[in-house]
Amino acid sequence: MSKPMPDKPTVDGLEQVWGPVWEQDGTYRFDRDSATKDAVYSIDTPPPTASGSLHIGHVFSYTHTDLKARYERMRGKHVFYPMGWDDNGLPTERRVQNYYGVRCDPQLPYDPAFVPPFEGGDNKSSKAADQLPISRRNFIELCERLTVQDEQQFEHLFRTLGLSVDWTQSYRTIDDTSRASAQRAFLRNLERGEAYQADAPTLWDVTFRTAVAQAELEDKEMPGAYHGLAFHRTDGGEDVVIQTTRPELLPACVALVAHPDDERFQDLFGTTVRSPLFDVEVPVLAHHLAQQDKGAGIAMVCTFGDTTDVVWWRELQLPNRAIIGFDGRVRSEQPDWIESERGQELYAEMAGKTVFSAKKVVVDALTESGELVGDVKTINHPVKFFEKGDKPLEIVSTRQWYIVNGARDEQLKETLRERGEEIAFHPDFMRVRYDNWVGGLSGDWLISRQRFFGVPIPVWYPLDADGNPVFDQPIVPTEAQLPVDPAAEPAPGYSEDQRGVPGGFQGELDVMDTWATSSLTPQLAGKWETDTELYELVFPYDVRPQAQDIIRTWLFTTALRSQLEADVAPWKHASISGFIVDPDRKKMSKSKGNVVTPLSILEQHGADAVRYWAASSKLGTDAAFDPQNPKQIKVGRRLAIKVLNAAKFVYGFELPSGATTVTEALDVDMLAELGSVIGQATTAFDGFDHARALEVTERFFWTFCDDYLELVKERAYGTASDATHETQASAVLALRAAIDALLRLLAPFLPFATEEVWAWTHDTSVHRAQWPSVAELPTQAEPTGLLAAVGQALIGIRGAKTAAKASQKTPVTRAVVAAPAEQRALIERAAVDLAAVGRIENLSFTDGEELAVTEIELAEQQA
Repeated sequence: MSKPMPDKPTVDGLEQVWGPVWEQDGTYRFDRDSATKDAVYSIDTPPPTASGSLHIGHVFSYTHTDLKARYERMRGKHVFYPMGWDDNGLPTERRVQNYYGVRCDPQLPYDPAFVPPFEGGDNKSSKAADQLPISRRNFIELCERLTVQDEQQFEHLFRTLGLSVDWTQSYRTIDDTSRASAQRAFLRNLERGEAYQADAPTLWDVTFRTAVAQAELEDKEMPGAYHGLAFHRTDGGEDVVIQTTRPELLPACVALVAHPDDERFQDLFGTTVRSPLFDVEVPVLAHHLAQQDKGAGIAMVCTFGDTTDVVWWRELQLPNRAIIGFDGRVRSEQPDWIESERGQELYAEMAGKTVFSAKKVVVDALTESGELVGDVKTINHPVKFFEKGDKPLEIVSTRQWYIVNGARDEQLKETLRERGEEIAFHPDFMRVRYDNWVGGLSGDWLISRQRFFGVPIPVWYPLDADGNPVFDQPIVPTEAQLPVDPAAEPAPGYSEDQRGVPGGFQGELDVMDTWATSSLTPQLAGKWETDTELYELVFPYDVRPQAQDIIRTWLFTTALRSQLEADVAPWKHASISGFIVDPDRKKMSKSKGNVVTPLSILEQHGADAVRYWAASSKLGTDAAFDPQNPKQIKVGRRLAIKVLNAAKFVYGFELPSGATTVTEALDVDMLAELGSVIGQATTAFDGFDHARALEVTERFFWTFCDDYLELVKERAYGTASDATHETQASAVLALRAAIDALLRLLAPFLPFATEEVWAWTHDTSVHRAQWPSVAELPTQAEPTGLLAAVGQALIGIRGAKTAAKASQKTPVTRAVVAAPAEQRALIERAAVDLAAVGRIENLSFTDGEELAVTEIELAEQQA
């Protein structure tokens, strides 16, 4: 592995030099044969979503993980550092639709010769009308093809970045092994009663025609308007006016609700009113969730306008009168609860319309009937959206699959809280996001999705004599039969010709939510149930690194699945990276169009420079990135170049024969300072503070280069006037010991530059070398401050020459340095080196209030 020292070292092209060497030598390969449980450091690496391109935020957070992996490897750990690809799910489907100009129609037959209309659509076919319908199987094949292409690009970028991943330990969340694992976990959840199916109100995205889980929601501020609607008391009393932002749901009204303590409505509780326009009788009820200071203080309960309606419907045992269909339009069937002729006519006018158009129909009718009370008041209010959608969610009644998550089980919720306490969060303040999520759960985890490219839910349903599915008697496969696709394979004990016929079966068409697979990444990477030896070595894992915005989804659901299956926390630590923001401090995201793709940045500046930028930020803190002026990246490149040049300079000194001892005070103090840096960097890395480790190492490195190298180079060359074999040997020994330790301290941050330098004098990789320790240094003295004091004096001498407009090479006949007594005593111990670097013939010292060069006489002119 060793290579000759180049005449002019450069950081350019090091990625292409060392990447293949690391792969060939297996530098980062997990050596399971010699690993023991105590010696393993296992990482539950985030599998990026294979749906397009990685952005600079991925470089940022994955570098943080790699820094820790490299450190632990140098500490002697067997690092299990796999990489997965999150293939399945909605983002992949949407990308395939746009890229190939197709959409899935499960009713169409498979075409083995199908060729997509085009490739590389890049969103130009985002409208369904522009997309060619194809069979489910054809669509899935295109998903498989494109994700493989994306993953190859991702791997190339991660290799260029220098991630020390063991690429032999990789997986895809849609491959056979992962599908079998996800289905196995589901079947065990089902067997233990943790998975169940239910007809229930479901948050529904009308664009993607799929159910949405609580963790996938986001609120967006949207314009709205309060409308006053007059309900008529059945006892002939004064009308009851409610305020609503959704008058189009008036046909779905099932009750009016007010707070039980609200004096205004005490006489109404227990009575009934009739709805305007539709003349449907509904009760007036009391519930503590009604807000006295919102609107009119009394609310219209509809099935379903929002999640509070769902709570009222469930707790007050109200009827379900849903009118919104899966397409987001008013259902065409005439509701049997609307009996008035006028109401039926009005509903027929609404049928098939979007909620926006239906709202206009209702408001116009209310205005005409005089049942719209007061002025319409415009507002802005939060509306729930699917995080990947662009239309407000509706709530529809559907049959879906759920996994218990503690929302309705206090014992499980408390256990999950305890698991959160067992996990060390870095930084610790991120723990509150987990705690708040667990405490705020409002329903079990909805895992079924009405999509195509995902892990199929492994159940079939028997059909009765009339051909109706018997949902409460699902047919399940054995674990040995996994993976299965109920939409394409017959149920156990049946033949394919019995599909869909009375007495036969029907397959479940839904697939699992992508998080239902991603929540099993510890199991997928560790080959749960397929390689028991490996799994027992790595599980529970040491660390889960991830972004802060998916604590509620990925981190929580992984903890949940681990609890349900193994009754343990899945990792000891959770390291949480911050976001990348643009120069305006806005989070970078594809939806906002401010994402920077990283490959060009890596090619322009080099991987070490980009890694330095990422490493400079602590976990949990956001970092700004300006691609037009990447200052921090330029600083990192300068550091990498300096490492090459400083090392070449140090290795240029021949070690004198018999040199074994560091004797000179300046050398001893430099190594003592280095020992302190080693201790600080080690403590920082142990505490997941890579930024601190970089900070202390970099600060010392520049002091070493700017001050120490300058101060001792004459002695190291043996050209100082009073240099001896012993003093020269002391300098060269100290220089070599320091650069050897500094290369290892910087190796996690600058893997390419440090590997290049290490190879000039070693036959093995710096990344397999032992992390530096104080014990290995030629001396273990305590720092005295000598190096800093002499460095300050050197700055003073250089400044005096500059003030005299003289070259730094100008000899000095006489110089006087004043300093406080304690500092003076330190500097005098290195007077020989200071005189040599300053070219001072006669150097003397005197007492002073602060360190300064009080007199200097140049050889050619006086100052």
